[in-house]
Amino acid sequence: MAQDVRGVIARSKGAPVEVTTIRVPEPGPGEALVRVQACGVCHTDLHYREGGINDDFPFLLGHEAAGVVESVGPDVRDLAADDFVVLNWRAVCGRCRACSRGEPWYCFSTHNATQRMTLTDGTPLAAALGIGAFAEKTLVAAGQCTKVDPSVKPEVAGLLGCGVMAGLGAALNTAAVRRGETVTVIGCGGVGDAAILGAAVAGARTVIAVDVDDRKLEWAKQFGATHTLNSRATDVVEGVRGLTGGFGSDVVIDAVGHPETYRQAFYSRDLAGRVVLVGVPRPDVTIELPLLDVFGRGGSLKSSWYGDCLPSRDFPMLVDLHLQGRLPLEKFVTETIGIDQVEQAFEKMHAGEVLRSVVVL
Repeated sequence: MAQDVRGVIARSKGAPVEVTTIRVPEPGPGEALVRVQACGVCHTDLHYREGGINDDFPFLLGHEAAGVVESVGPDVRDLAADDFVVLNWRAVCGRCRACSRGEPWYCFSTHNATQRMTLTDGTPLAAALGIGAFAEKTLVAAGQCTKVDPSVKPEVAGLLGCGVMAGLGAALNTAAVRRGETVTVIGCGGVGDAAILGAAVAGARTVIAVDVDDRKLEWAKQFGATHTLNSRATDVVEGVRGLTGGFGSDVVIDAVGHPETYRQAFYSRDLAGRVVLVGVPRPDVTIELPLLDVFGRGGSLKSSWYGDCLPSRDFPMLVDLHLQGRLPLEKFVTETIGIDQVEQAFEKMHAGEVLRSVVVL
């Protein structure tokens, strides 16, 4: 039997979000009903509200979440009621070309719940990234639930569901930062700071944080940045070279996704260095680089999808590191808020006042 719960929706492009009653079906085959305990306010949710993803309004927002499984569909075997889980938006299929060759983090056929959550009048809702967790309960594919140690705080664990995992994974998985390497991260929001933390955890000896905001550069230091550069005042390429013996960084991570920041990343790396793009570009932007420079500088140019993570592998490991005091994920939580404060959280995010506001239910 369907349940009525409170949820945050965006009805139309650019309009303020609202808290309303949504209807959540009982889980069918391959699905799970999750009682949400915490959900981070991510830039992607703002993009949905502003029509930057698609125009499939109304949207049920929220996707960076943790909670407790309430019930599962009849054919779900590896998940049960009362399991504490972090939700992920890439439930792998296990059968596609990527999964078959042992690279499920590149799965080409990820999936969501089959049934749709709705408004009480039956209007179907498009769940943000197939999750829709600014709600007291949400319906997801069982594969979107990753069990982790239940002793972790939900407001911390949920961050692994999107932004923090994207940044950590860009450093640990995609770039595969090695001990003693030099790393530059351009853009010091939540994703960029997570990349800085990942580089520090991996043993980078120099971690250079680049941003236009001195406040964000100060935040970056608490995640492991050894040096900072304000790109409004300093030429990024020359600044990075000056901090790396004139060579450039072994790894440069672009957490912005703008043509200018990508050029800075490209020319700030050492010969044979790695550039990783984790910031998501707008669909209308392009970049032009001299092909001879692409060839002559060697190394690799990579993009990082969700930090190239495999949730079943990475989430439990990262939660364990956090509980051991080796991964200070709590530093990303600027504030906890109620479900009726999401619109205000968007305003703070836009003003650069927070790393993460987290809705606690």
